[in-house]
Amino acid sequence: MSPVQPPGGPLGARADDVYAALIAAHEGLDREASRALDARLILILADLAGDADAVIAAIDLARRTGATDA
Repeated sequence: MSPVQPPGGPLGARADDVYAALIAAHEGLDREASRALDARLILILADLAGDADAVIAAIDLARRTGATDA
């Protein structure tokens, strides 16, 4: 099994709750503040994961599967 689960993985039924919380966290933020929030969140989650290889694989997965908007 891959160290990185695509969307719909271990969060199961709570995936929608996590998505809703993420969207709510961005409400009212301008683009710069939103990007800063994302950066802080990524670093916090990377630290919680505690596995550099898994975090790097997740970054790669996000890059390959993400939107191409700038």
